[in-house]
Amino acid sequence: MRWPARVAGLILAAGEGRRFGGPKQLAELRGRPLLEHPVRAMLGVPALRPVVVVLGAAAAEVRAGVDLRDVEVVVCPDWAEGQAASVRSGVRALGDEADAALVTLGDQPFITPQVIAAVLDRADGDHDAVRATYDGRPGHPVLLARALLDRVDELRGDVGFRDLLAGARVRSVECGHLGDPTDVDTRAALEALRRFRPGRPGGGRPPARSR
Repeated sequence: MRWPARVAGLILAAGEGRRFGGPKQLAELRGRPLLEHPVRAMLGVPALRPVVVVLGAAAAEVRAGVDLRDVEVVVCPDWAEGQAASVRSGVRALGDEADAALVTLGDQPFITPQVIAAVLDRADGDHDAVRATYDGRPGHPVLLARALLDRVDELRGDVGFRDLLAGARVRSVECGHLGDPTDVDTRAALEALRRFRPGRPGGGRPPARSR
């Protein structure tokens, strides 16, 4: 990877799971809590250090129920504002430890280490961000350079870093063959994922993403 030298991982998992009906971070999927899937994917890429997980609603319960031993945990006090508050909290926690941050979400269990590595491998000195796409549709993870990280205090509401990317030089990398951006917003979505078995006859792809 030519750029940047120090890259941190940032997992946003502060929401209350309103549509889910509770802390979906703890919902079981394939033998482990939902949040552990993106955590393990991040930790599976040695180039990402540190890995920071941003919690908010039910933070104490999530910390007790999810294996977070090898990551740094930050609790966002303004989690109810939306995703922008989580981004701000996570980036502030990084301080000057990283030249860039790779951001993903805590409710996307099929973002694989291969997807993360593909985004990192496309980093160069000519772009402010690198973003995974799936069948041409933008998704996560997103790699943000220091120039964008320094602007996160501009973010407000439940829009994540969309406003930062609007005027940035963004490089896209197709990752549909390496993972899937399906997320878990409802219990019905979780049940559909539990029924999905990749590699088995009739397994197919995960259900269509909800965002």
